[in-house]
Amino acid sequence: MATRSIVPPCAVPGRAGRHITPSIGPSLARLAAALILLGLVASALLPREASWIVALTAVIVLGVPHGALDGAVAAPLLRPGFGRLWFGVFAVPYLTLSGLVLLAWQVVPAATLAGFLALSVFHFGEEDAGPGRPVEALVRGGLPIALPALLHPDATAQIFSAVSRLPMAQLPMWWQIAAWLWLALTAAWLVTQRPRRTVLVEIAALTAAFWLLPPLTAFTLYFVGLHGPRHMRALVDDPAKAPGVDTMERAVLASLPIFGLTLLLGAGLWPLYAPGSPDAATTLLALTLQMLSALTVPHVLLDRLATSRA
Repeated sequence: MATRSIVPPCAVPGRAGRHITPSIGPSLARLAAALILLGLVASALLPREASWIVALTAVIVLGVPHGALDGAVAAPLLRPGFGRLWFGVFAVPYLTLSGLVLLAWQVVPAATLAGFLALSVFHFGEEDAGPGRPVEALVRGGLPIALPALLHPDATAQIFSAVSRLPMAQLPMWWQIAAWLWLALTAAWLVTQRPRRTVLVEIAALTAAFWLLPPLTAFTLYFVGLHGPRHMRALVDDPAKAPGVDTMERAVLASLPIFGLTLLLGAGLWPLYAPGSPDAATTLLALTLQMLSALTVPHVLLDRLATSRA
């Protein structure tokens, strides 16, 4: 009688010898993603406050979880030295730094806004371009920050006036100048460097989105459609940074505990942001983007630490 070789369905070799569980329902996931993106585009037709709520809900539910994977990144760094205490060693400075950023929004909102935008350019560009490409990183990371200022300056000023609680009839001059400098740099880079076709397609698609859609909707498309999934995929493909995260499904599951804590923290802060806001959409806007900036600072520092240790 012939013997049959039985191979467990979960034993699919991955990078660096990792065994990766095959993705469940990739076609269904792609369909769901397409429907979500179409829904975001359609939400641009809603009144401004409703459009803001749809976009911000997507940022919270679909975008924040990629940062909630910081626990999975911190564990292999800290557990060997601190054992069961590793989470406290991770969480206390992480939350303290986030709290200081939230405090900075109240004390020096204009400077905090400038710092948040500069850090966003750095973070987005590093994720999109990869290491060793500083000019490409500046071009690609600056796109979601500069294009709203160039294409929809008044609407962008309204958004960040609500976030910073500062009167802002127009965007600050430094932002306008930086946006035009970015445009000149981008034009020179496109002409001289001949970037890859995939990069050109991505830049063209994002440019169209920021041209045709309101700034917050276009940014949300970038954040939940490219930035968040790209970060999660990079962790899945990197066996050193987050060894326990080897599929996108496991990445999502690993993000849930800290994501849940983030939601609770936001709910606790809501009463502090609601007074003085004309409506719930404005409160949600200020709270979401301020918290996003507060979480981005330790998120970037942890990522740099993990990269240097890898």
